[in-house]
Amino acid sequence: MSHIYFLGIGGTLMGSLAQLAQQLGHTVSGSDKALYPPMSDQLAAAGIRVYEGFEPAQLEPAPDLVVIGNAGLPRGHDAVEYILERGLAYTSGAQWLGEAVLQTRWVLAVAGTHGKTTTASMLAWILEQAGLQPGYLIGGAPMNFSQSARLGETPFFVVEADEYDTSYFDRRSKFVHYRPRTLILNNLEFDHADIFPDIEAIGTQFHHLLRTVPGGGLVIAPSNDEHLHEVLAQGVWTPVSRVGEQPVPNNRRAATESGELWSAGHTAADGAAFDVLLNGAAQGRVQWDLIGRHNQHNALNAVAAARHAGVPPEQAIEALCGFQGVKRRLEILYNDDHFTLYDDFAHHPTAIRATLEGLRKRVGNDEILAVVEPRTHTMSLGTLRHELTTCCAAADRVIWFRGENIKWDITEVAQHCVVPARVADNHQKLVQSLLKEHRPGRKKLHVVIMSNGAFGGIYQTLVESLG
Repeated sequence: MSHIYFLGIGGTLMGSLAQLAQQLGHTVSGSDKALYPPMSDQLAAAGIRVYEGFEPAQLEPAPDLVVIGNAGLPRGHDAVEYILERGLAYTSGAQWLGEAVLQTRWVLAVAGTHGKTTTASMLAWILEQAGLQPGYLIGGAPMNFSQSARLGETPFFVVEADEYDTSYFDRRSKFVHYRPRTLILNNLEFDHADIFPDIEAIGTQFHHLLRTVPGGGLVIAPSNDEHLHEVLAQGVWTPVSRVGEQPVPNNRRAATESGELWSAGHTAADGAAFDVLLNGAAQGRVQWDLIGRHNQHNALNAVAAARHAGVPPEQAIEALCGFQGVKRRLEILYNDDHFTLYDDFAHHPTAIRATLEGLRKRVGNDEILAVVEPRTHTMSLGTLRHELTTCCAAADRVIWFRGENIKWDITEVAQHCVVPARVADNHQKLVQSLLKEHRPGRKKLHVVIMSNGAFGGIYQTLVESLG
């Protein structure tokens, strides 16, 4: 076997690919600008050699292949220039995955703006519980598994299919390399403003993905997503099953509609229990710890996809009752009688809204404080600033954190927020402020920290101080 070096190994995709390469028997090493949990922990547990920062000595002797990530690795980067100047063999992470792992597999791909990680985790768990021993690659840390990627023992492979571009030398979306047989399209909204000018450009990439699904496969799509209706209207050559409360309107039906509609019935207020319906007929009841209608939608997608792979709905539903969720998706970090601290990934205003609405339905009149770092490229550019003013409506208060990457005046959001809001810009002062909220004798307070990054390590500091 060969030596493969992963440049950008700390990212969720690249770190997972490194683990797959090691499982294939390759010698694996890599580097990144910064490494932090959960991926740093997984790489350490796997015994993969990693470096923070890049030095040419890391590529001596020359590896057989360099896999180059797309996060912060443009032309001009020292490592990229070193690789090009010396003529080292290189490829992108998505292309390596498609060629080295997925080419002979039954690929079940989960695409969409929201819910990819959770839905892929649910689907992998269902297949696992059905005895199918799937391979999987998930852009997060599913709590039902000890790692975010594995090769598996059967043809089935679940992959989180990201629309972000592949690399500095391949501007197509990553998912065009995966060639799924079963494709879940969760939803489609505008995101990734750093690479897409508008939602139509994203839709074009989604249609490229549709073009790779064989006629004998299955596309699972929502019945009420206008942007995905537009994508499917451009052409689809595969049967389409739907997820939603109402059938797709006649004027929006795809030419290859299967006639299947998956929906939820008899739903608990917080979403922690619901019936799974196929064309109105109950298949079983999910009862779990997850909350929110968005997770019901994710579950229906996973059940539909698992059925295409041969898992009966009742078996899939039983598996979901034991699904524990994904780290950093409303994950409880600390809890006592009057204070609960959560970590939530929250990469988009719609995701923020869905999470807080689900939490509100669960905690009733308890107080909710949302601490939001708008860190993604889209939010840091201010593209969705108007949506940010309303997405926290289910909370009682909001603290907006102004990070160094914010390119606009975040005080605008605080001033126009539909609930009381303020701006913070110092991690240490923010921690001290939150610790003052922890006091006996007050109404129960739920503090939800919402960021897709390390947030200056405030999670660990808070837990240690509260503990």
